[in-house]
Amino acid sequence: MKPLPIRIRLTVWYSVMFATAALLLSLTNWWMLRRTIDATLHQDFEERVDDIRAQLRQFSTQPSAVPMQARFDAIYRFRDDGKWLQVLAADGTWIYRSQRMIAANPPLALPASLPSGSSTGSEFRHGTRLVRTFSTVIALEGRMYSVELGASLNKQQVLLHQFGLELLILTPLVLLAALIAGHAMSRKALEPVSLIALEARRISDRNLDLRLPVPPTDDEISHLSATLNNMLARIDAGYRSVRDFTANASHELRTPLARLRTEVEVALLRPRTDEEYRDTLLHVQNSAEEMTRLTENLLALARTGSESPAIKLVPVDLWQLVLTASAEWSSITSHLHLSLRTERVRDSRHSSEEPVFVLGDHSLLLRLLRILLDNACKFTPAGGSIVVAVELSRTSATLKVQDSGIGIPGNEQHRIFERFYRVEADQDQRKSGSGLGLSLAAWIAAQHESTIHLESVVGSGSCFKLSLPRFNTVPLSTESLKQDEYA
Repeated sequence: MKPLPIRIRLTVWYSVMFATAALLLSLTNWWMLRRTIDATLHQDFEERVDDIRAQLRQFSTQPSAVPMQARFDAIYRFRDDGKWLQVLAADGTWIYRSQRMIAANPPLALPASLPSGSSTGSEFRHGTRLVRTFSTVIALEGRMYSVELGASLNKQQVLLHQFGLELLILTPLVLLAALIAGHAMSRKALEPVSLIALEARRISDRNLDLRLPVPPTDDEISHLSATLNNMLARIDAGYRSVRDFTANASHELRTPLARLRTEVEVALLRPRTDEEYRDTLLHVQNSAEEMTRLTENLLALARTGSESPAIKLVPVDLWQLVLTASAEWSSITSHLHLSLRTERVRDSRHSSEEPVFVLGDHSLLLRLLRILLDNACKFTPAGGSIVVAVELSRTSATLKVQDSGIGIPGNEQHRIFERFYRVEADQDQRKSGSGLGLSLAAWIAAQHESTIHLESVVGSGSCFKLSLPRFNTVPLSTESLKQDEYA
């Protein structure tokens, strides 16, 4: 079953709430009216008992030849209060009994049988009348009397019935008013949401800089608008990032493609010697290798923005990784007339032959080391030096790649890890590369829950540092470790 719209649900909830409140108010009013009637009757009975007590006290202090029964009859026969009244002495003698009490003949217990100091009440029907009685004991100068008073409840019953009937007639009107009020309140409550939805429909990929209005009420609606604005800001930033990434990637690929096309077109203008064709093919190969590296970096950076599964950190021999990378780049540094050496800085508790295991991903760490070495080779003039070092501590191992190159100005050091960013001081764009390597290296460091730190002085070189937690449990053998890594 399709769920009801929230507007209808709010209307139903408000209507039920108002109707329930009105019903409870009506029942409370009816109950309070009944309690008021009961309290009024009880107070009237108490006043009549006080009057009878005063009469009995007067008869006791002023003896008369006229019997007490006759004197009570003379006083109460023509009183309305006396229509339902009977007084019984302790010896069973009736002091007074009204005609209606005689006709109804309700039983009245002796004073000794009634609870002293309290009163009891009951109801009985006499013809068409519903009579409520009030019985109590009066003690005067050692004598005790049972007194029972009565009052007809017909008027009170009619009043309660009429009041309840009027409430019942008003119930449909109350329900209709609750429905109208609930609908109005639901529309009023959802009006800010409708305005937000209307503004949100105006936002597209062409005007992501627009923002939703935030009410100054500091409530749920303002919080929703602020949250949506934050989300729009993130979407706008992501959209701009993708657009800039695409534009920069296209620009970077255009240069080697244009160079490749130019080399081929020049080679086809006229017949050439084998040596000239060989030089052309070497240039084409260099351009193809440059495009391959650029494409690989672009693909790697594109994966960093996707929801790829988290890498699995396993024990990796960092020192063996440094030796492998140094062996790969030794011929390149030799061709560039650079000296490349490795160092291992250790304390007295570690030997130079002991493996340095850290938690990481073997292929990603090797790629990071290659990026740092490639960056050092590009920006170190011939005759310079590159040092790859591992510094050990009790809980961590720090990988360092230091060169004696041109260095990086201080005002640009915080931006070199941005995509496609290149230092303005270096005007040789072919040598400086695409500006993607260090961005990828920073992502690899982040995947290892670490950060690359840079120390650089213009004219004195740069030093990149990456600290990784050590893995103290040494595997059984290096061969088994490699099998686990590549499994």
